[in-house]
Amino acid sequence: MNEFSVICRVLGSLFNRQPQDPLLVPLFALLKEGKLKEQWPLEQDELLTRLQDNSDPQALAADYNALFVGSECSVPPYASQWEQGATEADIRAFLSERGMPLTDAPADHFGVLLLAASWLEDQSEEDESATQLALFNDYLLPWCGAFLGKVEAHATTPFYRTLAALSREAIQAMYDELNEESAPQAE
Repeated sequence: MNEFSVICRVLGSLFNRQPQDPLLVPLFALLKEGKLKEQWPLEQDELLTRLQDNSDPQALAADYNALFVGSECSVPPYASQWEQGATEADIRAFLSERGMPLTDAPADHFGVLLLAASWLEDQSEEDESATQLALFNDYLLPWCGAFLGKVEAHATTPFYRTLAALSREAIQAMYDELNEESAPQAE
């Protein structure tokens, strides 16, 4: 698993799952012990320290639910609920065409899109830069700035405000890297 995949998997999991989800226990342990910061491939130490200092899953549950869960949530995590976002059917078709196994859960969830980017990176037999660039250009970037801005504005815990800022920087860094990889090389 390379750096791109790790970043997408970590961020995608934190947005896609309730903080008290048993699958996140190892991730929160790494965070609390400062080990995630040691392994993080981007220069984001200050943000990772803020996450580390505010990473009690039980204390985060109410904020997560208020932000992302239910019809009354303050920040819908689904692309289809944003004016600039694609439909769930379009995203599902895009991912299915690339062989990604999907569940009945909506494929247009912000966390799922990041996990999809990780999956594309891990499963690729050849260079997947063009596919990942399409995922970013068509399905993630059109609405993620507005989404992350609202997370920062509505979060009641430093953890989710920081996670939004960390995600914004990481997504931009990964997008820049994808653009460099897909640019024609000068002879």
